[in-house]
Amino acid sequence: MSELIAISAVIGDRTYRIKIKPEDEEVVRRTLKTINDKIVEFKTMFAGKDMQDYIAMVLIWYATEQHAGAAAGILNDNLAQQLTGLEKLLDDQLGQQAKK
Repeated sequence: MSELIAISAVIGDRTYRIKIKPEDEEVVRRTLKTINDKIVEFKTMFAGKDMQDYIAMVLIWYATEQHAGAAAGILNDNLAQQLTGLEKLLDDQLGQQAKK
């Protein structure tokens, strides 16, 4: 079992000390960057809100993105199954044509 490493996670104007697996560090840091970039984006779009409002907006955006990604994956799986079915039908038809 790998040891956990401690990192400082900055979200908005707060720092959180968290422990993660070393192999997850790059993903966590990229996610933190995305979150903080979105906070800055929302701050420019919606002036006058407090940090909690911006973090809530980012949370809704992030959760929606994750849900949309999962839905797209399901659609891709269904499309792949349909294409495989069509390919089988075409192969069967071509096989029958070759026998004649």
